[in-house]
Amino acid sequence: MDRVILLLIIANVLVSYKGFNDYGFFDKYKFQIGRIQAGEKLRMITSGFLHVDWLHLILNMYALYLFGGVVVKTFGTINFLLIYAASLLAGSMYSFVQHKKEYYYSAVGASGAVSGIIFSSILVYPDMSLIMFPLPIPLPGYVFGIGYLIYSIYGMKKNIGNIGHSAHLGGAIGGYVLTLILKPYLISREPVIILVMGIIIGGLLLFGDKLKLSK
Repeated sequence: MDRVILLLIIANVLVSYKGFNDYGFFDKYKFQIGRIQAGEKLRMITSGFLHVDWLHLILNMYALYLFGGVVVKTFGTINFLLIYAASLLAGSMYSFVQHKKEYYYSAVGASGAVSGIIFSSILVYPDMSLIMFPLPIPLPGYVFGIGYLIYSIYGMKKNIGNIGHSAHLGGAIGGYVLTLILKPYLISREPVIILVMGIIIGGLLLFGDKLKLSK
């Protein structure tokens, strides 16, 4: 495991563990629309290091472990951290836009940042094989990526599973855009895959405000 990934995992574990045992700490640093609107913008970053429980934390850190190495190897440590941080912030900003009228909406988790890392690795290696439970067959990375976007759009509209789909989408958008800025040659290497993902992402940016969550 690369050192920077290990340090991010340790930071997430320590901050999340503190939040598990100290509700005041958790409440102070979680993503919450009303408090952010009141000027507490730091919550858009700190919430990305808090998690609801151990399962939530382990799943996010396992995904970071699986996909992070590809991004570090391809982009180097500094650009990896840039993609991670930009995806985290993009996830928070997209969530803020989608839920800006819901004063008490709150969320936590590294899902936005990790989604950006996942999409960055998929763009670099679109043919990587991924197995998605409960399907026992490997899927190409680009199929997973497109399916992930479509499912997140559907989940965001239907409010499936009380999951922060908007943060997933925002993080994925951040990872997608920044990866292509840093490695523009990927566009000519996989133009169809890049175009399809770009159309979906462009649609989200143009019409995402119409994806009002069902109550």
